[in-house]
Amino acid sequence: VASMTIDRAVVGFTGILVLVGLALGMYVNPYWYALSAFVGGNLMQSAITGFCPFAETFRRMGLKPGTAF
Repeated sequence: VASMTIDRAVVGFTGILVLVGLALGMYVNPYWYALSAFVGGNLMQSAITGFCPFAETFRRMGLKPGTAF
């Protein structure tokens, strides 16, 4: 089992948030689709600027850096 790195944690956490936003949008209220849109926008911003708030949070939690972060 590979150790958890910041890269893997960011990808896993954002994937969960997108799926949760889609499920809540389907079954609770369409406004929940905004969660998936926010996460997608944050991923685009991270790709352009190189700064990811989730990565900084995971770094402060003590996860090891990966290739991207």
